Amino acid sequence: MKISSKYKVREMAGQHVVIIQGRNGEDMTKIISLNDSSLFLWNRMNGSEFSADDVKSALMSEYGIDEATASRDAEAWCRQLKDCNLLA
Repeated sequence: MKISSKYKVREMAGQHVVIIQGRNGEDMTKIISLNDSSLFLWNRMNGSEFSADDVKSALMSEYGIDEATASRDAEAWCRQLKDCNLLA
């Protein structure tokens, strides 16, 4: 999977949010806000192909969490990307 290049993260009012770059008149009824770990993963995975295992490894390395927790969180993060149509 790969994060679509049409989406960028910007800081707005102290929050990191996903926006569509260069579009006017978009329906802004959905705001996707990223917490610290989601922002870390976005920055780490953006621009390249990745799998849930890559996300799991990144979480374990960065946060020192156990494999089961990292696997659960990685699957949930990847599912959210898909559900929010953020993948290319």
